[in-house]
Amino acid sequence: MVSMNLPSNPIGIFDSGVGGLSVLRSVRAFLPDESILYFGDQARVPYGSRSLAEIQIFSEQITRFLLSQGAKLIMVACNTASAAALKFLRAKFSDVPFVGMEPAVKPAAEITRTGKVGVLATPATFQGALYASVVERFASGVELFQDTCPGLVAQIEKGDLTSSATRAILLKALTPMLKKNIDTVVLGCTHYPFVIPLIQEIVGAEVRVIDPAPAVARQAARLLEMRGLKSPVGAAVSLRFFTTADSSALRRALPLLLGEDGEATQIPAEALR
Repeated sequence: MVSMNLPSNPIGIFDSGVGGLSVLRSVRAFLPDESILYFGDQARVPYGSRSLAEIQIFSEQITRFLLSQGAKLIMVACNTASAAALKFLRAKFSDVPFVGMEPAVKPAAEITRTGKVGVLATPATFQGALYASVVERFASGVELFQDTCPGLVAQIEKGDLTSSATRAILLKALTPMLKKNIDTVVLGCTHYPFVIPLIQEIVGAEVRVIDPAPAVARQAARLLEMRGLKSPVGAAVSLRFFTTADSSALRRALPLLLGEDGEATQIPAEALR
């Protein structure tokens, strides 16, 4: 395994599919001198309906792969995997720094004026102990309205961000919430920031939509600083993409979702076992 204790080593980011690109986008903005390895488990997406045990196995496999490529820090850029596997990963790889996703209920509770907040996330995220803990700690006195947006992850994986089908999924989720007078929407899935323009169009300018990616990128920056692992300013930067599915699908998604091209390498899921 490549040594992971070097500032010049890359950050490893993984998600069930392309959703984690929303986190990668923020990491690029906050940490422009860092090289990045991105892994999308597109052959097994979505994770939201899978068992906790399955998600833990997949997350361990991908973590081992990223570490074998020299990752110095692992970002679990998937709310479902964070809810199901982050604690498990930290116990399994105790010397590896991890950053995970946490539903942004705390900032929503702090800024809501009506005391009514909508949360969009996968079933596994809502059922996880992490979400329950966040709600218990930070959402006292706030009414939360939840929806799992069935089918939305699949639409975003296809790059379908604006169609009538995607709009219909969001309308079904958000219309009842708007009737309850929500003034804030929390995005509890890393895929969902890619449809923020459509969500904002539906909820209107008075409703705040919270993308958790910038806060997660800042946490990664703090951890790297604390461990002396920040890449030096002006370092040569590389960006490598991996997927368990046909690499052409991920390659096609990059200009649309990330705003830049990139080469992607297929790593079959069987090769991770």
